[in-house]
Amino acid sequence: MALISNGTTIFDNGSMASGFGGDLIFISKATASASASIEFTSGIDSTYKEYVFYFVNLHRSANTFFAFNMSTDGGSNYNVAKTTTFFDAYHNESGGDSALQYISGWDLAQGTGFQRLANGQSGNSDESTSGYLHLFNPSSSTYVKHFIARSNSNNSPYSEDYYVAGYGNTTSPVNAIKFQMESGNIDAGEILLFGVN
Repeated sequence: MALISNGTTIFDNGSMASGFGGDLIFISKATASASASIEFTSGIDSTYKEYVFYFVNLHRSANTFFAFNMSTDGGSNYNVAKTTTFFDAYHNESGGDSALQYISGWDLAQGTGFQRLANGQSGNSDESTSGYLHLFNPSSSTYVKHFIARSNSNNSPYSEDYYVAGYGNTTSPVNAIKFQMESGNIDAGEILLFGVN
């Protein structure tokens, strides 16, 4: 049995006590088909303290970055100032090239533009990007809006793993999210939105 400071039981015989952990509650799904962008303008509210976007097998029309931005006005404007960090790990098929690196040019310092989540693909028909974005307490009127993201792309002949984190520097509630490529379309794939109960 494990206890926290006030004596509350968290684990009992290897099981999580009720009230801890979170269930994913499906909210909505968007399917891309040569889509310029995918927007979620409903379902992000005070119902949950955490929201998770899963992007599954996103294929791009051009070798460009996959990115997102936040809105505080229901999607009329996507221009929340963000401070972020971007790490990339890659490894090629031959095993001859690999690295873990911080890429300062791919993060933002109070920038209002779109934050990159994944690098481009070379254009092969079997390439795609999958991953997730966690957004924490977007309806808070007190705190900034933290997020973390991780994704993987097969960019022939590389596997590239991306780590992005930061915050939207606003105390206004964030109520819409937009995903897009920096150029071209999202040819195929899905983005699913869940609340964490």
